[in-house]
Amino acid sequence: MLATLTSKGQVTIPKAARDALHLNPGDRIEFVFADNGRLFLLPVTRPVRTLKGMLPKPAEPVTLEAMDNAITQAVTP
Repeated sequence: MLATLTSKGQVTIPKAARDALHLNPGDRIEFVFADNGRLFLLPVTRPVRTLKGMLPKPAEPVTLEAMDNAITQAVTP
């Protein structure tokens, strides 16, 4: 599917994509960038479970300590 960006930065989402995502006028959508540079368009109203499998699993499990350290680094100026 293709769409054209207008001079105002707007895009019409093709009908097939709107139907597949069950989007209706007034629905909110979220743009999510993956680490590999891909962009995902998600309806905000969907349950978080629909995100499962969208991103690849890490090569090895991440420990709780590693997660805590990453969070601390992210919020520390």
